Amino acid sequence: MSLCKNISRMPRAYDRELGAETRAAVPGATGDLASLIEGAAGSSPYLRALIESEAEWLLEAADDPDAAIASCISDLAALPPDQLKTGLRQAKRRVALMTALADLAGVWPLERVTGILTDLGGQVCDVAIKSEIANLIRRKKLPGLTEDDVATAGGLFVLAMGKMGAHELNYSSDIDLICLFDETRFDPDDFYEARQGMVRATRNMCTLLSERTADGYVFRTDLRLRPDPAVTPVCMAAEAAERYYESLGRTWERAAYIKARPAAGDIAAGEQFLTALTPFVWRRHLDFAAIQDAHDMRLRIRETKGTGGAVSVPGHDMKLGRGGIREIEFFTQTRQLIAGGRDVGLRQRETVAGLAALAEKEWIPPEVAAQLSDHYRAHREVEHRIQMVNDAQTHKVPQSEEGIARIACLMDMNPADLLESIGQRLGEVHALTEDFFAPDHATPPSEEPVNFDASILARWPTYPALRSQRAQQIFDRLKPELLARLGRTSKPEEALIALDGFLSGLPAGVQLFSLFEANTQLIDLLVDIVGTSPALAGHLSRNAGVFDAVIGGDFFSDWPGIDALEAELTRLLRDELDYETQLDTARRWNKEWHFRIGVHHLRGLIDATAAGLQYADLAGAVIAAVFPLVVRQLSEKHGPPPGRGAAVLGMGSLGAGRLNAMSDLDLIVIYDPQDADASEGPRPLATRTYYARMTQALITALTAQMSQGRLYEVDMRLRPSGNQGPVATSWSSFQNYQKDEAWVWEHLALTRARVIAGVQELSDDIEAFREDVLSSPRDRAQVLSEVAEMREKIAGAKSPDGVWDAKIGAGRMQDIELVAQAGALLSGSGARDVPSGLRGGVTCGWISEENATQLNQCYDLYWSVQAAARLLSGQTLQLKDLGEGGAAFLCRSTGYDTLDALSTALETAYAAATTVIGSLLASGREP
Repeated sequence: MSLCKNISRMPRAYDRELGAETRAAVPGATGDLASLIEGAAGSSPYLRALIESEAEWLLEAADDPDAAIASCISDLAALPPDQLKTGLRQAKRRVALMTALADLAGVWPLERVTGILTDLGGQVCDVAIKSEIANLIRRKKLPGLTEDDVATAGGLFVLAMGKMGAHELNYSSDIDLICLFDETRFDPDDFYEARQGMVRATRNMCTLLSERTADGYVFRTDLRLRPDPAVTPVCMAAEAAERYYESLGRTWERAAYIKARPAAGDIAAGEQFLTALTPFVWRRHLDFAAIQDAHDMRLRIRETKGTGGAVSVPGHDMKLGRGGIREIEFFTQTRQLIAGGRDVGLRQRETVAGLAALAEKEWIPPEVAAQLSDHYRAHREVEHRIQMVNDAQTHKVPQSEEGIARIACLMDMNPADLLESIGQRLGEVHALTEDFFAPDHATPPSEEPVNFDASILARWPTYPALRSQRAQQIFDRLKPELLARLGRTSKPEEALIALDGFLSGLPAGVQLFSLFEANTQLIDLLVDIVGTSPALAGHLSRNAGVFDAVIGGDFFSDWPGIDALEAELTRLLRDELDYETQLDTARRWNKEWHFRIGVHHLRGLIDATAAGLQYADLAGAVIAAVFPLVVRQLSEKHGPPPGRGAAVLGMGSLGAGRLNAMSDLDLIVIYDPQDADASEGPRPLATRTYYARMTQALITALTAQMSQGRLYEVDMRLRPSGNQGPVATSWSSFQNYQKDEAWVWEHLALTRARVIAGVQELSDDIEAFREDVLSSPRDRAQVLSEVAEMREKIAGAKSPDGVWDAKIGAGRMQDIELVAQAGALLSGSGARDVPSGLRGGVTCGWISEENATQLNQCYDLYWSVQAAARLLSGQTLQLKDLGEGGAAFLCRSTGYDTLDALSTALETAYAAATTVIGSLLASGREP
């Protein structure tokens, strides 16, 4: 775009008598360009000097400033060493002049201006460091390196930090750099000599860029963002820096690395380093503790820089002052630190892009993002005009009338209007950002606190979660609100005891307490859980990170279904390269969804039937996503699966699609080797051994205790060989066994089998075979006789644990499930669930409609009790440990007003179902 056309804003000359002198400096300039030059030079001694020194180039470049700038930057790479110092400074003058004029003319927006200045910064760093490395290689000061290594700067890379990293560089700005080198490029014996050379190259680069000569300077450089700058060299080994961040890195350094970008030297090594640093910068869990850290940093800056007072625009620091640029950056970066570990879409270097991402992900309201973005651009424009006047590294609004008039001229505004506009924007930024950060003191609750047991409160500081000073400080601010909400429960003392149990099992508190302080609505959820379900509360104390799901996602939205779950987990696992990290990721993800189901059930958002389906969906999605990881891991060592591969068959409750909060998984792995005797890979394995290892690896992947716990307990006893023989079953063996050797009880189990994961073709064949086996004609008397025997064996092995044990015993869940499986088998039905099996019994004439309905109703009641019991305590209910909240949930879940009424209903149902089942089995065996 021509600078002489489409000028949307023309600055008025501050000092009109300079006009003729300025025009004389560029004799060929006419019209708009001449007016623009006159206005810019009249207001800025710095721009006037640039115009005079680069008049001829400016006149030629004005018609196509984009091409002129691109040429200035790209031509730097071809500068010979003896012209480097002069050439870099000339390029800086020209780029600064053109961007300033294009900025003043309104031809380029802020992002274009800062982007060009940043591109120049990256290029001059790259040219300078490679020139220094080339010189050291020629002098044999970098052992083992040759001229071929100059292209990658011998493994040295320059990380652009701050505004340069974010492509937001100012007109007169330091460039914040961290210089590191890839120590693996050197022999260990040469490390110290190599490091000495890299340090020398870095120092020389900084001198080349920042030294003032007759031609000026290029950029002032600042290397103080490196690890522990008081004691470390200006260029460090990447491994040493990584160790520092892993062990000693602080929140402000995490915030700094949001904007970090490899800008010069070995770009690939720089990217690799930032990838390795991802766990340090982006925490796995929502990091609300970062709010307090950012708040403390803001206070320290205000204290040391003296910028914390009331806003007075003359002399105000547009960067560090109240309502200034840094406030917007802190607001954005802190939110990014909180949630960026969970959502890679928030990992934006640019401030405005970061605000947009936060709004898109609903972390901040869109109108707040729009306002702060607008204020940020306006603040940066004022900052740039301040720096244009004398090329000074300052962010302060001038205090003199003359100084303010110059800035107003460069912004084409009246001085009074300028001051009013700046003051209004500073106030709005302060109002939008200040309340986000942690307050210095907690707001006392509005109601009178309950007189709680002092002995319980007194022991809280001794718990592991409250032993650190910082955790205690946050908890002290949180405590009044926490106790107030406990006081609003129906039985405050009971809720206090439950909360005490939760706190005592919490290994650490800073993150969780910070989460609650920033989102006090979570306290109600915590109180609800600890006062209702000791099992879920215990799970929470060990896995407090699951609260992230409540804040960081669509926690209360509709259930997405198994396909969406599998796709989400598969995507997450694909982003992780390490196998163990993938398994831990699966565990963390599974916990969050498992917690979601439990909370939805606890709060009555779903009933027991829906909870059972969702738990089964979740388990199915986990297996379907994890199984390919297991196969891939094995394939890398021993080659791809021989033959057609394998499939995972879900049995029992998993196959039937109904699990509870504590269910384990019944699995069978079936493989089809076809004609293959062994795998083909680096270390081939015999087919049977290969699939045995695959199955064992799957079991380990699901059951191993890792840093994020385990996924599920697994039971493989339903495979044809039971606990004897191989853990994996070949397809041919499975078919032969089911056709010729299987007992009736094994065909009963097959009625609930469902393929969960694996090769699609084999999965289809297994399902077709299952339906074929189940559709074979059956001797009713034989089937029912064996069902009766199974029933007697189960009764002899274990008796029910009281009225609240709805699973084991005559007329209870397992009894009805046997009848349903028998109904499915006798009718030749492939249906897996209890209602379908009972309908099959009706279809084949064994069960009456009335009896099927009665058993269905009994089973629904039992399932409601069983699902609630596993959520409340993880085992058979004990009324003495239930508490009022648990009792209310149990009654609500089953539809009864009191526990006595529910107990009576269970006793009645057990007796009725026992009578019906006994009659069915007896009548079915009559000739």
